[in-house]
Amino acid sequence: MFGREKIEHKSHEQILLMRRAGLVVADALDAVRARIAPGMTTADLDAVAEEVILGAGATPSFLGYHGYPASLCVSVNEEVVHGIPGPRVLQEGDVVSVDCGAIVDGWHGDSAVTVVLGEADPLDVELTTTTEDALWAGIAAIASADRLGAVGEAVEEVVELAAARGANGGTPYGIVEDYVGHGIGTAMHQPPDVPNFRTRDRGAKVRPGLCVAVEPMLVRGAEPNHVLADDWTVVTDDGSRAAHWEHTVAVHEGGLWVLTARDGGAERLARLGVQVAPLS
Repeated sequence: MFGREKIEHKSHEQILLMRRAGLVVADALDAVRARIAPGMTTADLDAVAEEVILGAGATPSFLGYHGYPASLCVSVNEEVVHGIPGPRVLQEGDVVSVDCGAIVDGWHGDSAVTVVLGEADPLDVELTTTTEDALWAGIAAIASADRLGAVGEAVEEVVELAAARGANGGTPYGIVEDYVGHGIGTAMHQPPDVPNFRTRDRGAKVRPGLCVAVEPMLVRGAEPNHVLADDWTVVTDDGSRAAHWEHTVAVHEGGLWVLTARDGGAERLARLGVQVAPLS
């Protein structure tokens, strides 16, 4: 946890630079989603994203980060996060989480999506849909929140409602607590932490200039997990499948704007009664 380390609050001009990075990430993830299919390798997906990022004159955030060897994280099925792209061939029904970051003029954008391939288990589709809903609920909470702890409360409420309606075959989703959202700007990970679950700590104050990555990770079983021998790939202890969704969000003088969503989050947040505030 970052605790109460100094938060890098951004100026309007700096948020505009982060928006440029965010749109590169959106383009890279769109390209991956357009191409992903059974028979591709996870390394193929990495090549697709890297071509988009470099073609935009940007730099992959992940490549070389603490020695990480690729431009994407591609996590399949029981892999929660930080899966290293390689020769693994994607199969029909796989649950594939793709996490991408890009740097433009020293400023970062970070986003993740989860895709279920081909003829899928309906419970896997429900998993990724619920995780995406939790992401947007967490982002929506920022719009009226005084403190960032509201994000975790909103995420957990979505999970509780899913359990109440009998989602996941009646088994409650696990919320991964070991990996949380984070501040972002001149570094990919910086203060403050953004937990995806309720905590006693109310979290950092929400005020203009705050930029954070909100990223819930849900699993169909229990949330305990471990890191594989590659020192990166996080997998569920019980082998249950996982989903991961993420967006980079800016709070500015006018309100809220999702930097890695092409429409700033307007469509999804409108469903939750939140109106976004464009940067221009």
